[in-house]
Amino acid sequence: MKVLYFADMVGRPGRAIFKHHIEKIKKDFNIDFVVVNVENASHGFGITKKNAKELFNSDIDVMTGGNHSFDKKEIVDMMDEFNILRPLNYPKIAPGNGIGRYKVADEEIAVINLMGYYGMPMVDNPFIMIEEEVKKLQDDGVKNILIDFHAEATSEKRALMAMLKGKVSVIVGSHTHVGTDDLVVEEGTFYVSDVGLTGCRDNVIGMDAKEPLDRFLTGVSSKFDVPNKCKKILQAVVVDIDDGKVREAFKIKAYDESEVFVSQEAFFEE
Repeated sequence: MKVLYFADMVGRPGRAIFKHHIEKIKKDFNIDFVVVNVENASHGFGITKKNAKELFNSDIDVMTGGNHSFDKKEIVDMMDEFNILRPLNYPKIAPGNGIGRYKVADEEIAVINLMGYYGMPMVDNPFIMIEEEVKKLQDDGVKNILIDFHAEATSEKRALMAMLKGKVSVIVGSHTHVGTDDLVVEEGTFYVSDVGLTGCRDNVIGMDAKEPLDRFLTGVSSKFDVPNKCKKILQAVVVDIDDGKVREAFKIKAYDESEVFVSQEAFFEE
């Protein structure tokens, strides 16, 4: 099973470069299943129903979220209509689900959306909660498990890998919008601290530079904005899972409308 994962698609530029490349990426890399974190997909904050429909029509199978999952209130109704997950460790009374199970050909994959503690909204302990949920999936015979860990601190992400390596197939980090180069496979589990954004590459983490600079210079906050025109980047990982274990994994990139290329292969730790 070949899974394609995108972290943090940011605004219209992110949607545009995704739509430009996705069909060829799926064909060139023989992709079976596509997961995209869309919590920044609609002008940087949440996702609208219009944009969700547009993206699902562009071959996304599952959407994940994070601290901006509920920024657009229409998301509540959309969770019943689309394959949209929100972080598992939001309080139980919050709308939506944090785990989805999907059939891919003759196999099953579970996708889990999880959120860290540091700098995030009030959520339940992700480490205690995820250990219990992974055990339930394993007891139910699910071998292919992907976790989108939406967290600010790399220490939280590495700790999750230390706890779950050999027990899940994939742990991919999202939220920081800055890609890391620590792709590794240990005990059959693929890990990367952050895949990086898909969107504007010439501003500040996908947002127009003016507002962040004003905040750093004056200490006064203003609303962040996504530019309509910018230089764009697409970043994703391709993971080949066989019977719950990762056999191949690599990062792909594209700049604007240039060809997609493999930028880094995962290091397999003996």
